[in-house]
Amino acid sequence: MNATPTTTAPVDASGRPVRLGLRENRLQFTLLVVVNVCVGGLVGLERTTVPLIGTDVFGLTSDLAVFSFIIAFGVTKALTNLAAGALTSRFRRRQLLVSGWLIGIPVPFALAWAPSWGWIVAANVLLGLNQGLAWSMTVNMKIDLVGPARRGLATGLNEAAGYTAVGATALLTGYLATTHGLRPTPELIGVVFVAAGLALSLVVRDTGAHVALELARHTAPLPAGEDTGLKATFVRTSWRDRSLRGASQAGLVNNLNDGLAWGVFPLLFTDHGLGLAAVGLIKGVYPIVWGLGQIPTGHLADRIGRKPLVVTGMLVQAVGFVLALALLDRPLLAGILSAVLLGLGTAMVYPALIASVSDHAHPAWRANALGAYRFWRDIGYAAGALVAGILADAFGLDATVIAAAVLTAASGLLAARWISEHRPDAH
Repeated sequence: MNATPTTTAPVDASGRPVRLGLRENRLQFTLLVVVNVCVGGLVGLERTTVPLIGTDVFGLTSDLAVFSFIIAFGVTKALTNLAAGALTSRFRRRQLLVSGWLIGIPVPFALAWAPSWGWIVAANVLLGLNQGLAWSMTVNMKIDLVGPARRGLATGLNEAAGYTAVGATALLTGYLATTHGLRPTPELIGVVFVAAGLALSLVVRDTGAHVALELARHTAPLPAGEDTGLKATFVRTSWRDRSLRGASQAGLVNNLNDGLAWGVFPLLFTDHGLGLAAVGLIKGVYPIVWGLGQIPTGHLADRIGRKPLVVTGMLVQAVGFVLALALLDRPLLAGILSAVLLGLGTAMVYPALIASVSDHAHPAWRANALGAYRFWRDIGYAAGALVAGILADAFGLDATVIAAAVLTAASGLLAARWISEHRPDAH
């Protein structure tokens, strides 16, 4: 897997020899991990407080209206993910990463002092752009650095950093909201994430030379006449390729769950008597388990394959939603057990799906394939919020949780049917 530098070895823009591997690129990889901590921390600002800001500060009575900020975030992030893959053919990955942070600068200030709910929704459009560019580039750049043999571990470490930060920030904002109110103190910690993320993104090196090296080594040449453009890759990833189709639908339903829980759980558990600190604990446990769990599951995906983790993870999440309702007479226990199972299930699914898409995509169109997959995955945020809002307004919050359990189990069965293993040579 590892290249030995020679006089003819490719070099990056700074003249350094380019090699693939986690150990060989540990400094740049570590910098990107810390950048993704900041990316996750920025979106973690919203996990506990924003649904309650909608109801308690702005007096929203429709659940669909409350969840509109998640819809705005999900649609924007999904479209940005899709565009990000195509943009990598025109711009360097580092340029897109820095652009994402520049767009995110207003977000914590808008959340802290927005004079109306429309400002919150607009801030989530900016947040979606920030997350779509910054998170996409940290994923792509880590995959570029490590090469094909360690993709599962690389994506596991990347997602672990991001989602552990989401959970830790959710815990912190829940505590700060209890002691200082819903606004502005909890949201202003986002200024630290923006400043640190932008500063580190200016330091990290681009990975274009690593992509070129992998392309040169790739054992399967690109078929003559194969279209590597965004449109063709989107169709291939969304439907034409059976395994990529299976990964895309599983990613969509996985984040549908997250979007639904993001909006519903704070309202559901406060309705059953829990305070802000307890809700913050529940909202923190879920992404922390999700985040930390991806380190071993990413490594496991490289050893036993992607499909077993995807299928099992979806079914574990379905059980987590069932427990949320079955134990609701003890809301704190219900929330924590549900959060643990949702986190464990998602930890199994997330790195395995990204690694599976990378396995089935030629390096020439991999960035577009990941963009298409991440489009479907993150449109799940909007779909989850939309489904949750409609069902909650019509049938109550419990109905949304039941719907999530059924959809998740069905998605796991589809993944079992469609996803296949395809491990590239370790070279």
